[in-house]
Amino acid sequence: MRKAVAEIDNVVGKDRLIQESDMQNLPYLRAIIKETLRLHPPVPLIPRKSKEDQTVAGYHIQANTSIFINTWALGRDPNHWENPLEFMPERFEEKQMDVRGQHFEFLPFGSGRRMCPGISLGLKMLHATFGAMIQCFEWKAGEDGNLARVDMDEGLGLSLPKANHLVCVPVARLDPIPMSIDH
Repeated sequence: MRKAVAEIDNVVGKDRLIQESDMQNLPYLRAIIKETLRLHPPVPLIPRKSKEDQTVAGYHIQANTSIFINTWALGRDPNHWENPLEFMPERFEEKQMDVRGQHFEFLPFGSGRRMCPGISLGLKMLHATFGAMIQCFEWKAGEDGNLARVDMDEGLGLSLPKANHLVCVPVARLDPIPMSIDH
């Protein structure tokens, strides 16, 4: 968090609210979002159907077979990720990977013609909202803000809900209202 706050303060400053146009100059913020999508993809299983008979890794797959791509497992595969269970946004500073399905070890929104149609809008909203949350608030974990870390355990379900509710206390760093008013 300290590194993300420092990056935002350095690039955006404290006199205005972060904007979409700032994102290209905030590589660490983008890396945090990619790392979050790697560990917690929006949809953990992507359903597909094979068009024709194929052999993949020695397995024969008949045409019209239902296939599920496990994006959750891809993001945790030790063959592709060093320390795969560790949250390390820095890995995306070194690896220039796109979330748009060009790297098959990282498919949070699918790939190809059936990739999520809302990816562009979703990413813009995610970057701007998350950036503003970091810029304007310091976040304390737990109801009283006294926990050392946020519980990221996952529950059961198609969209991998959290096992326990996320509870954080926002402490204002900056007042976003004066920043959003044009003079």
